[in-house]
Amino acid sequence: MEINFKNALNHVLVHEGGWADHPRDPGGATMRGVTLITYRRHFGEHKTKANLKNISDEELEKIYDAGYWRKCHCDDLPLGIDYAVFDAAVNSGPGRGAKWLQRSVGADQDGSIGPETLSRVSDHDPIKVIDLVCDHRLTFLRSLSTWSDFGKGWGLRVEGVRSSASFMAGGRPSHTETTGPSIDYVTVKINAKGPWVKKLQDALGIEADGKFGKKTEAALKAWQRENGLEPDGIAGRNTYRALGLIA
Repeated sequence: MEINFKNALNHVLVHEGGWADHPRDPGGATMRGVTLITYRRHFGEHKTKANLKNISDEELEKIYDAGYWRKCHCDDLPLGIDYAVFDAAVNSGPGRGAKWLQRSVGADQDGSIGPETLSRVSDHDPIKVIDLVCDHRLTFLRSLSTWSDFGKGWGLRVEGVRSSASFMAGGRPSHTETTGPSIDYVTVKINAKGPWVKKLQDALGIEADGKFGKKTEAALKAWQRENGLEPDGIAGRNTYRALGLIA
């Protein structure tokens, strides 16, 4: 629904985070969920990675609204379904998001949401549609060769979407909503201590004593460098997302 765009966008941006340029990410350089290819498509081929890194809020909202929300006719979809389809479109393309919705309601899978699809949607239980959209999305993601690199984070994201979308549609939030994707984390760096240091060390495959010393910093910088992140030795949202600790 139209009234849900900004709310849905806020949910999407929880997952998207900031700057990332992972060499194994099929989307390439990305800022707040917007790839360089998408940015150039909206604002010109002359745009660089530096421009993308400094994308304005106005540009960001324009891309999400025109490139995903309106392409999937989310204004015409029921609450909850609109967010589930929107997030799927952002993550895997509007065509796939539309087809997953169409498959879920028994409409022709042409990747374009029109009167037939909308009519079929109105005949189905919104929460069941949300579940099916998320199931189709997970099946696709698991088929990708990059699942081994990003599968943990992708899976958490989809389950978080399932829970939040169902809640929007009038259902109850699932257990996943409290244990899955979250922006609750602690940025850590040299001399830090505590559970997030231990989580980081576990993910890096080094001794997990919960103390951020020089060995942890060196291991983190090496991992960041190898995975296309800025090797600053600081673990924040982008690093945690790439490690699959948050989605």
